[in-house]
Amino acid sequence: MKAGPSQDEIRRHNLGTLLRHVHIGGSVSRAVLADRMGLNRSTILGLVSELASVDLVREELPRDTGKAGRPSLVVRPESDRVYVLAFDVGVDRLTAARIGLGGVFLDRKETRTHSDRRGAREMAEVLAGLARHMVDTAPEATVCVGVGAAVRGLVRQPDGLVRAAPYIDWHDEDFGADLSRRLSLGLPVSVGNEASLGALAEHLRGSGADCQDIVYLHGDIGIGGGVITGGQLLLGDSGYGAEVGHMVVNPRGGRRCGCGAHGCLEAEAGERALLQAAQRDPSTAGREAVRAVVEAADRGDVTARAALQDIGDWLGIGVATLVNILNPRTVIFGGTLREVFLASAAQIRSRVNSHALAACRQDLRLRVGELGDDAVLIGAAELAFSAILANPMETLARADT
Repeated sequence: MKAGPSQDEIRRHNLGTLLRHVHIGGSVSRAVLADRMGLNRSTILGLVSELASVDLVREELPRDTGKAGRPSLVVRPESDRVYVLAFDVGVDRLTAARIGLGGVFLDRKETRTHSDRRGAREMAEVLAGLARHMVDTAPEATVCVGVGAAVRGLVRQPDGLVRAAPYIDWHDEDFGADLSRRLSLGLPVSVGNEASLGALAEHLRGSGADCQDIVYLHGDIGIGGGVITGGQLLLGDSGYGAEVGHMVVNPRGGRRCGCGAHGCLEAEAGERALLQAAQRDPSTAGREAVRAVVEAADRGDVTARAALQDIGDWLGIGVATLVNILNPRTVIFGGTLREVFLASAAQIRSRVNSHALAACRQDLRLRVGELGDDAVLIGAAELAFSAILANPMETLARADT
């Protein structure tokens, strides 16, 4: 017979679960924690006291309850004490952030990249420099407990090897190990796909926080995808799951995609397709270029409006296919697709209604991401927080040494 979990294992699990509730949900009373975790109040008191003894949480009076009488204490995360480093490796920019427990942004640095500085080693050095400045200027007695990075490409799991990142020409790069060496913090760097991490962020803290089945589409030159099913991130066998940008939507006469195929969703509805249809200079690619097309359409530019209608058609067909296969409760548009969706929502909905099965789309919600350009960074931070949420005391002890 298999032995059951020991008391230490049960306590470790309960400490992590309680810390996760506070980290994701914010301020919460002991009574609510007891109800959510199915534990008695004395056990919750012991768990809170243990976490508070190492400054992972604190108890204090709630802010302005509006109720008469003495309010109950609430448990809050110690955001200023414990933090992670999160990195976003974009096509044209690099972003680093210091994010405290509870998802609070404490510091943020961003820099643009140049075509001759897009190698993995060069980008790792730039990001390490941004991070070292943030760590050096952090208040005393603070501690970094994890590092996470998001990359636009195929990221193998569980080791984080970047198999391919076409838009920055990376192939089989052990980016996490290189960045870890340059940071010299004694912490591994967890690496994930940017759209998958965006999906995770929107599920935990954004537009998908109230449902368990989500498709997230992220625009940034190409189109990335992330899928949450049953509350869990879908990774696939090796971590390459949900590469929805390379789902073929126009096999006959479709545009050639960077992957070598024709008619991929990315090729038909991505940033380059939009700029081409709007008769814009493709060298101006980037968030600003997409927003300029949307703004021109708002001002009545006929060419820009026709371009967004065309892109909306292909996006709608792609979403309909995903709805038929995955039956999500919510489809979220993030990155530059946020603006594209707002400008072509009617066209997208029309295609979904005509191409998706009625039963699959009956309760479907189409939403824009609440987290905006921060979604990918927040997802990378959640990747970095995973160790301390699984084993709070030991992870903090290792980081503090």
